[in-house]
Amino acid sequence: MQTTASQSPVRPSVHSPAPRGKAFPYAGHRALVTGASSGLGEVFARELAARGMDLILVARSEDRMRTLAAELSKAHDIQAEVIALDLGREGAGRELHARCQAKGLRVDLLVNNAGFGMHGAFDAAPFARQHEQVMLNVTSLADTTHLFLPDMLARGVGGILNVASIAGFQPVPYMAIYGATKAFVLSFTEALSEETRERGVRVLALCPGPVRTAFFDVVGTQQAAVGPMATAEEVVLRALKALDQGRASVVPGWRNWLQANLTRFTPRWLGLRVAGGMMKPREATGTGTARLAP
Repeated sequence: MQTTASQSPVRPSVHSPAPRGKAFPYAGHRALVTGASSGLGEVFARELAARGMDLILVARSEDRMRTLAAELSKAHDIQAEVIALDLGREGAGRELHARCQAKGLRVDLLVNNAGFGMHGAFDAAPFARQHEQVMLNVTSLADTTHLFLPDMLARGVGGILNVASIAGFQPVPYMAIYGATKAFVLSFTEALSEETRERGVRVLALCPGPVRTAFFDVVGTQQAAVGPMATAEEVVLRALKALDQGRASVVPGWRNWLQANLTRFTPRWLGLRVAGGMMKPREATGTGTARLAP
């Protein structure tokens, strides 16, 4: 097979594939967590540090990350690097990868958590914000996955955890772009999990329902909170358990799982009508924005 200048051949693994029945090797390895300054990203950072992983924290809020990095380094005797970067910009994924390489930072577990959602009529949302939503939720996630995966495959060990949502299981009126981006994350991640299944790299899509973070405070409405509200700690622990099990995707909470899977047995027109009625803003032209990870 020929390769172009922009396509590097994947080097063969020098290790036997890591058994999927065993826990992911956290201690002594390094995780990169995007959106690490708050919410799920911060809790991922705390839990992975407690398991002995060095960290690369990535978000826009440098001061908050430096405070967190200092705390975790002292508490768990790990190294924590901080990279302040807006992943919603064009080329941000390449910049992140280049900065890690320049510092000699090997990434063993990539947690693509950064993302944001908007609630309101699609036509009322600012064009620039809708574009940024796709850039962050889709383009940045795909770019970073593509750039960090080859080294994991070459070593025959590694993990990628992409944060999707139960919103990815069906179209979501009044959160049209958000639901569509999370559908991409779910489909992309499950496909990649199968591609890497026998090559030592675990790839997991985390599909939580509503999580008790600042998301709904920022958006200014509880309408998007369909289903039980979980804590970030509960969701993170369930995600890492699924990673240990070598699963392709996980929906934490049986009620969320039921909600996600009922769409398979519901006519699409009916599902759309119900979702539209639940999600329609009380002020028809209103649009709220919630950034999941600064």
